Amino acid sequence: MIAPTLDPVAVQAVLTTAAVSGLLALKHYLADFVLQTNAMARGKERAQGWLVPLCAHGLCHAGITLAIALALAPRLWWLALLDLAIHLAIDRAKAVIAHRGRWPMSDPRFWWLMGFDQFLHQSTNVGLAAAFVLA
Repeated sequence: MIAPTLDPVAVQAVLTTAAVSGLLALKHYLADFVLQTNAMARGKERAQGWLVPLCAHGLCHAGITLAIALALAPRLWWLALLDLAIHLAIDRAKAVIAHRGRWPMSDPRFWWLMGFDQFLHQSTNVGLAAAFVLA
């Protein structure tokens, strides 16, 4: 049996996409779970006084995205601003829906909302990865 020949350009594209996607997933982990303080996590969920904690949290994401952009493709620095805007919108929408639902952690709807929030963030990362790879 003859082994299939792999196109080196296609292999490079797949490996680059995987590496950038992994880097953005790591960015999300760091910004959402390591760098996010208790004050940010609780503050951004409040009905009032949420703006400063939410912006501080969003700036963690944007700062790491900016570092990635400057390392990979400096002309794409503006993706950090896009990431900031999208992250703020997703997190605020989640907080508003959670307030309206008033679901305790024991309610499956709480976890559906949490999961959908994470799905939207990772979908954002897929779009960012595509922008980096196609640039």
